[in-house]
Amino acid sequence: MKAVFYEKYGDPDVLQYGEQPDPKVGPDAVLVDVRASSVNPVDWKITAGYLDAALPAFFPVIPGWDVAGVVTQPGPSVTEFEAGDEVIGYVRTDTVAFGTFAEQVAAPVRTLARKPKNVSWAAAATMPLAGLTAFQALRAVGAGEGETVLVHNGAGGVGTYAIQIAKAWGARVLATASEKNHEFLRSLGAEPLTYGEGIADRIAGLAPDGLDAVVDFVGGEDWVASLEHLKSPERVASVADAEVKDRGGRYIFVRPDSADLLALTELVEAGSVTPVLAESIPLDRAADAFRASMEGHIRGKIAVTVGDQR
Repeated sequence: MKAVFYEKYGDPDVLQYGEQPDPKVGPDAVLVDVRASSVNPVDWKITAGYLDAALPAFFPVIPGWDVAGVVTQPGPSVTEFEAGDEVIGYVRTDTVAFGTFAEQVAAPVRTLARKPKNVSWAAAATMPLAGLTAFQALRAVGAGEGETVLVHNGAGGVGTYAIQIAKAWGARVLATASEKNHEFLRSLGAEPLTYGEGIADRIAGLAPDGLDAVVDFVGGEDWVASLEHLKSPERVASVADAEVKDRGGRYIFVRPDSADLLALTELVEAGSVTPVLAESIPLDRAADAFRASMEGHIRGKIAVTVGDQR
């Protein structure tokens, strides 16, 4: 099969495109013909070797954890899916080797849910890691009906999902971004705040009665500054700064979860959440997708397309 892979850690220039062995399908996995994947910051961080202490790599490595595609071969013990099913998945395991930037991937059923019927392959591929991160962070802080929730980095891949999920759960949402993205945040249902110096005063102006929950998807000083307005100190979660645990909050490293992914699919099919697709780039140009992600300032997510998109 054709795949993107790398034989040593490094920048996007180490990525190659060529033949790799077909995946082997275990008893509780399915073989998926990949239609699209998407780029997450963790992908190029792993490629650079930044997570080597936590995730052993077996070279050559095929990167990628997001997938949207069609089941072609269920494993012998699989009852959840059958050939022809359209699925999405956050295909993360405890090692790095056989990722989703390929024509096929063997995906454990615990990582999969059905694909929403109302979005493209590329849009669906942006959902798993980013959508699950937002979903699990918001659940960790107990965001809900009638509450005021602050989303740090609202225009990013995770933030766009967090805004929409929190709105679907009945919350009022404030979100940080640069001024050029304020109208975009409003289109998602959030009240925008400019990030950076003075953010505590700007929060006070929009939420004089305080914040019920805070979710941070960028790190830095802003989430710390926002805590002075948080009514309950423990209702903060961050995916970018483990220091949040020292302040009584939750550090989130998204976990594969079929039930959570299905809940996200149902929100998308209901029209409550719409994936924000920044760009689609073909598999053989995956290095360009990495570079674009590394530059930042992207609204939503970059998809990597594979084969037939019908």
